[in-house]
Amino acid sequence: MLSLERRQVDSRLMEYLSPVLALVLTVITGFLIFLGLDRDPVEGLRLFFIVPISDAVGVAELGLKAAPLLLCAAGLTICYRARIWNIGAEGHFLMGAVGATIAALHFGEGTGFWILPVVLLAGIACGALWSAIAAFLKTHFHCNEILTTIMLNYIALNLLLYAVHGPLKDPYGFSFPQSAMFGDAALLPMLIPGTRLHIGLLFALLAAVAVGVLFARTFIGFQLKVLGEDHKAAEFAGFPRKRLVWFAFLVAGGLAGLAGASEVTGPIGQLIPQVSPGYGYTAIIVVFMGRMKAVGLILASALLALTFLGGEMMQIGMNLPKAMTGLFQGLLLFYLLTCDAFIHYRIRLTRRHVTASAGTNTPLATQES
Repeated sequence: MLSLERRQVDSRLMEYLSPVLALVLTVITGFLIFLGLDRDPVEGLRLFFIVPISDAVGVAELGLKAAPLLLCAAGLTICYRARIWNIGAEGHFLMGAVGATIAALHFGEGTGFWILPVVLLAGIACGALWSAIAAFLKTHFHCNEILTTIMLNYIALNLLLYAVHGPLKDPYGFSFPQSAMFGDAALLPMLIPGTRLHIGLLFALLAAVAVGVLFARTFIGFQLKVLGEDHKAAEFAGFPRKRLVWFAFLVAGGLAGLAGASEVTGPIGQLIPQVSPGYGYTAIIVVFMGRMKAVGLILASALLALTFLGGEMMQIGMNLPKAMTGLFQGLLLFYLLTCDAFIHYRIRLTRRHVTASAGTNTPLATQES
């Protein structure tokens, strides 16, 4: 029979091999799903993984989708390294988008180089303030951050819907639930002419590098790591636990808020209900798949961004529902968590021997092979 046995030392090989295995298993499962749907599996996988990035415009779109994922994931990495299970990046993102929209509409068609920085700072501030609610509840009332951040996500979504149906609704928008278009001074400049890719990608890359430096070179990064590995040791060392929790939440909220602000000031140019296809939730997969390392986060962001593009391509090319994107992302997370178990455990094969004694048929011993 098979059983799981705890490794004496965690497997470094499985730590890096696990994401690769998870991707391979996801592709195999996707192949079987296409067969079950009576679709050509080879064509389906080609549309999902290859066609979206087959030209320069597709690569630019990949960067466009990866930027908000990377910003959200960089912030969540700070929380997760400290074992602060913040699930609220989606809410931070949405509130950042709302805050940036309020600032952009306030300036209207005004001109000035300072308008865009103010709009982005408004998004950062709103994202950070939204995360501060969860930080306050955790540090003062010991509320579970998983529950509070998830619930705050739904509150943020309803505030967004209220805004686009109410005070931020474009009075000349033919009753569509959307804000007015932003002025040119509140829009991010394009990174590659002729595409929709803007400098928000540079913000994301800088954030990933900054998080890597934070944990590799700074004392506060060391404090966060110790807090995550053993909170009692952190308290014994005199590390300020509450301040570290606040720091992690505020930076995570600010970066996700910047992602939301970059989205409305970038390709959209206004606030709409569908401003996020689930970037905040998908960023959780990015964090674990990227192993909370700067390079890993960048690669994982690109892969998960590809799932968004691939899902859209399958809608067009194979008439499949948009839910296929969530299905592939869910499979990837499921297999990643499953493969991660083998970092700490290994499969052990045991053989059971049944020995008969006088007057009884009861198994007396189990011998391990």
